[in-house]
Amino acid sequence: MDLEQIISLDKQYFMNTFGERVPVCFTHGKGCTLYDTQGRAYTDFFAGIATCALGYQYPSYTAALHSQIDKLLHTSNVFYVENQGLLAQALVENSFADRVFLANSGTEANEGAVKLARRYWKDHDPRRYKVISLMHSFHGRTLAMVAATAQPKYQAPYTPLPDGFVNVELGSLEALENAIDETTAAVIMEVVQGEGGVTVGDPTYVRGIESICRKHGILLIVDEVQTGMGRTGKLFGYQHYGITPDIMTLAKALGNGIPMGAILARDAVCAFQPGDHGSTFGGNTLACTAGLAVMHALLDEGVLAGVEEKGAYLKEKLLQLQSRHACILEVRGLGLLLGIELDAQHPAKEVMSAALAQGFVVGTAARNTLRLAPPLIISLEAIDALAAALDKILA
Repeated sequence: MDLEQIISLDKQYFMNTFGERVPVCFTHGKGCTLYDTQGRAYTDFFAGIATCALGYQYPSYTAALHSQIDKLLHTSNVFYVENQGLLAQALVENSFADRVFLANSGTEANEGAVKLARRYWKDHDPRRYKVISLMHSFHGRTLAMVAATAQPKYQAPYTPLPDGFVNVELGSLEALENAIDETTAAVIMEVVQGEGGVTVGDPTYVRGIESICRKHGILLIVDEVQTGMGRTGKLFGYQHYGITPDIMTLAKALGNGIPMGAILARDAVCAFQPGDHGSTFGGNTLACTAGLAVMHALLDEGVLAGVEEKGAYLKEKLLQLQSRHACILEVRGLGLLLGIELDAQHPAKEVMSAALAQGFVVGTAARNTLRLAPPLIISLEAIDALAAALDKILA
């Protein structure tokens, strides 16, 4: 099917939630290269919004999925699932957590984390149900997570929003302290706000949030949907800050393209009782096979070990661009999640389109920011090529 036919089908039958999409349809990929319907190759620096951490056709991952597909895809959580237990074990043994619940997406994981916090307080102090989130955050698309996502553009179409969410100024510990009262259950935060503009949490601020939570005895939820699974150079972003969440959420790269989310928590807050929460597809055999293969690649095949070096190399290349182009206001990020904020005369979406025309897939985020989140297997040569392309585009 050619591109025009695909676009026609979309316009006729699909709900118009994505507006005018970028007029490209990818048919297959290999390594960090995507190919479109015309056979044109693109170097991927977006990874399906930080999802395809292993790129495309990563050998051990692909082999694991092929093997599982030949055997079994799904049985339901009525029965025990071997790979579910193995993946939970791998996540627990490499994090602060004691227990795991597996879901289907990031927004579902965040919704489940809020449910877990509320369920915990039902047993300890039923007055506590409110969750505080930070301005410019992004936590998902369900009604509750739209309320937690402190961006008016996402909230406006759905007011009145569900009760129980308070949005406070980013960067102000005083604002957070003032928002806490006897009804506060938890704070939810991202250590790097990806959708919000690739804004990296200041270490003093992040540790201050944890201190305030401990002072008031409320729970700390860290949303690692975008920063987890090696994206920042460590397996989880919170590990850069020396903090310990009570609850953490994962998705995106956890399945490397297979839809998957997870809630990780300390034993002390695992208040769910049988029947309190559940999922039909969450933690099914295929998804857990994918998650295990990702963990194996990151930890046993050396993928994670190279992320900090590649991230530092990419950031240095971007800083060199900034020294030559006054339109670059700031370069920020952590590991292989980086943002280039541009001035108003250089719309990020136009630069994104120009990069695509040069054969590079990049993304955008708030604050007129180009967002770079390549597969973690990206090469230094590919980074050099992107930098050269952006140099020409910005000139």
